[in-house]
Amino acid sequence: MKGLNMAALILIIVGGLNWLLFGLFQWDLVGGIFGGMDSPIARIIYVVVGIAAIYSLTLLKKVK
Repeated sequence: MKGLNMAALILIIVGGLNWLLFGLFQWDLVGGIFGGMDSPIARIIYVVVGIAAIYSLTLLKKVK
């Protein structure tokens, strides 16, 4: 379970950094690396990051 929690945290950090770069420079890191926002690989990464965020909601009770 610790590995899953760590993977979710890393994915959320990647997603947060992507939003930071997009907000500051209007540049999408994931899309830039994998050939645009509409490329299949980039879309898969966006979905996996979203799933990690949803999973991380379960970790909130551990923070209290």
